[in-house]
Amino acid sequence: MVLYAVIRTGGKQYRVTEGQTLRVPSIDAEVGATIELETLAKGEAEQLQVGAPVLADKVKAKVVEHGRGEKIIVFKFKRRKQYKRKRGHRQGFTAIKIESI
Repeated sequence: MVLYAVIRTGGKQYRVTEGQTLRVPSIDAEVGATIELETLAKGEAEQLQVGAPVLADKVKAKVVEHGRGEKIIVFKFKRRKQYKRKRGHRQGFTAIKIESI
């Protein structure tokens, strides 16, 4: 089976494997820098280690790029009151590649 880990970054949790690239909320690091992420659990198949709350092991990842996601429209209105507000929003992200677990 494939070794995987559950990491936490940006207030969210992700299940990752080595070599995987994923987008996470913005991290303050240069492109090409190596970062260490908190490991909540790791294992393969039936052998799973769960931290309380985190494991001593760290997941190493490389920052691939920074960017902004798709635009979403936030539209508020109150019926029959002539009230409406339209806002756009683009969430920033950091693409990381998992190097080692």
